[in-house]
Amino acid sequence: ACVRCNSNRAAISHLHRQLYGRLYPVLLVSTDGSTVRLRYSEPKRIIMLPLDSSTLPEAERKARLRRHFPSKPKAKEEETFEGIDLDTYKKFWKK
Repeated sequence: ACVRCNSNRAAISHLHRQLYGRLYPVLLVSTDGSTVRLRYSEPKRIIMLPLDSSTLPEAERKARLRRHFPSKPKAKEEETFEGIDLDTYKKFWKK
């Protein structure tokens, strides 16, 4: 068959595969906080399941949305020099 399709191909470059050849121990964290050890095809430490927002109370759901999408920062008012007496700073000017 092909000359490059043998076991020495991996020594030249990295393995070109979509899936890993073994299973790795992973910690699965569910939405209620319980944890389960399982074997996963990718080397990860923790997998967290997404929280179903439809089961949450209304107040907690709105609080979570506010944390994920914070409000826009308010524009600051610009300082004006109308109320400043320039004679008090006259000593700092160079002549």
